Amino acid sequence: MPAACPSPVRRPDRRSARRPVRRTLTAAVAAAAALALTTLSACSGTAHPKAGTADAAYRLTAKTPAAAGPVNSFTWSLFAEPTSIDYAYSFDYPPNQILANVCESLLRWNPDLTTSPGLATSYTHPTPTSWVYQIRSGVRFHDGTTLTADDVVASLRRNLDPEVASNWAYPFRNVKSIDRTGPSQVTVSLKSPDSTFNKYLAASPGTVESAATLKKDGKDYGNPAKGVNCTGPFSFGSWTSGQSLVLKRFDGYWDAKLKAKAGEVKFVFLSDPTTRVNAFQTGEVDGGWMVPPHAYAQLKASQAGTLYFGRNTTVASEIVNNLKGPLGDARVRQALLMAIDRKGIVKAGAGGVADVADSLVSSNTWSGTPDSTVKGLLKALPSYPYDPVKAKALAARAGVTGQKVVIASSPLDSQTTIITQAVAQAAKAIGLNPQIDTISADKYTALFTDAAARKGIDLFLTFWYTSITDPLDMYGSLQTGAFSNYGNWSNPQFDAAIDAATVAQDPAAVAAATGKAQQTAMEQLPWLPLYTEPVSVFLGKRITGVQPSIAYLYYPWAAEIGARG
Repeated sequence: MPAACPSPVRRPDRRSARRPVRRTLTAAVAAAAALALTTLSACSGTAHPKAGTADAAYRLTAKTPAAAGPVNSFTWSLFAEPTSIDYAYSFDYPPNQILANVCESLLRWNPDLTTSPGLATSYTHPTPTSWVYQIRSGVRFHDGTTLTADDVVASLRRNLDPEVASNWAYPFRNVKSIDRTGPSQVTVSLKSPDSTFNKYLAASPGTVESAATLKKDGKDYGNPAKGVNCTGPFSFGSWTSGQSLVLKRFDGYWDAKLKAKAGEVKFVFLSDPTTRVNAFQTGEVDGGWMVPPHAYAQLKASQAGTLYFGRNTTVASEIVNNLKGPLGDARVRQALLMAIDRKGIVKAGAGGVADVADSLVSSNTWSGTPDSTVKGLLKALPSYPYDPVKAKALAARAGVTGQKVVIASSPLDSQTTIITQAVAQAAKAIGLNPQIDTISADKYTALFTDAAARKGIDLFLTFWYTSITDPLDMYGSLQTGAFSNYGNWSNPQFDAAIDAATVAQDPAAVAAATGKAQQTAMEQLPWLPLYTEPVSVFLGKRITGVQPSIAYLYYPWAAEIGARG
């Protein structure tokens, strides 16, 4: 971290419609944030040294050293308490990183971002509109009952039920029916071909729960009293609201390679980033994902454990929520992005461990697409280098000088504050009149699910990750009428490209159409991409074995953690 650029703070950490954290901005952190903001304009430059050099800001780790043996238990920090662990509503970091170890999907999203069999041993795609899944035998739920095709049907159908109102309804938008078509076989029929549907079954949309449990628990399913009853390497133990949630090793787990090495995992809810870092240092907790960036240097030097970085699909972006105000003109959105010192934000807000984003998806999301294709698509995208003078002139031509824009923020952490202040600074630089609306963490969360909560807000921050290795997961959410298209942006060319990519069966055709959609999105900027960053995880000196990757939201990462040698 350059000495001239104070290494600040950190972060909300959220995801898509799913949102950030709950966090208290301490006086010390606030001071650091203020200092960073005053120097932000002076912090332009490369976010981190050239990859592969000895002084690179970070390196990715595919897998930490294997566990030497079992461990009775370990304690893990969460930045927020889930409101539910019902898979239908698990749409954010806290519930998903718990459920990944308890509930399983038909397919599995691996740490290298590939997909492999899960509760389905195989699948076929006999026609462009049908998928047939062979259900694994010998699998038991945590209550001892046996997994059947009927459980799969009941679990998947919940995503179609308007009474359930699943957050995962979008991946099922093209589903016509889900039926048991054999003793251990389930067939999904589609209204039209969908190149993403099968991929989603490696994430929450493919989660399988006991049909009997779903019926018995009803609306209480997934709450602190009832928990869940799935097939993963850990079972739900207990949930003390406001404090912790405990998982127990499931000795009847079917996959010998992922039998849990720990007897118990205790998740503790630590919303304050400073408290969380201190807990790492003292050994109060053994580890945690999403390490506050302001503590990267501190934890790298710590004797209490090791800080790792891994593959990610997350992009920090500003969502344009109001297209009826000054940001309704694409020239103003382009000008605003050009006026944001994104390299400065990377240094000041992300601890230098990030890269300015050229699109709304990370390169990891294109995994499986030939590199030459991806490079060609990226090269064709418009660029928005930091140029406040040119940006101001562009905005002036749109005739928006002096108009007000409201930027939502929340005292989640200093990273959020830094980014918000930088965006406000950029808005002012192009002649707008920015106002920051600081709201509580709960109200900030509601921005992602409640249109009324977004009223009067022009911009708000997100850390959006894709749940599958496919950029359509991101760009599909910007189609006309999509749940996560918060600004109600609508572009016929973009919609047509998404439709073409979705129905295409040939991978090259899918990539070409997706690239066309990406091109339109980056020209029109319904969201403003800021930067990409790696996954971060801290492991205390007692434990090891985890594979750092965004797949931790769906892969049973805790099962691999055991004792250090």
